[in-house]
Amino acid sequence: MKTLLLLFTFIIPSLTFGLSAAEKTEFKVYGACGMCEARIEKAAKSMDGVNAADWNQETKMLSIEYDADKVNLDDVHKTIAEAGHDTEKVSAKDEVYEGLPACCHYERPDSDK
Repeated sequence: MKTLLLLFTFIIPSLTFGLSAAEKTEFKVYGACGMCEARIEKAAKSMDGVNAADWNQETKMLSIEYDADKVNLDDVHKTIAEAGHDTEKVSAKDEVYEGLPACCHYERPDSDK
């Protein structure tokens, strides 16, 4: 019985420790409305290894939880830009941005990316 208790208390948790490479980060993603929020979060979560995504309309910050062994953050930025939203690292193509619904047209940042 003590062996079983020892097994459940110390050994099994230590086997699972370190297996998960889950990390959290946040970065700026430009958008304007609830439709933007849904599109941005959907784009981020479409990537294998992104477990959660939450975009804040007020702060324009996207928080993601992801598996660092599977996800390259630059690819997350590119995927979101392909959906029409500029990030702090990657700009959406003009034709994709222009194709967004009118309510989704945000003030685009002035920078060369």
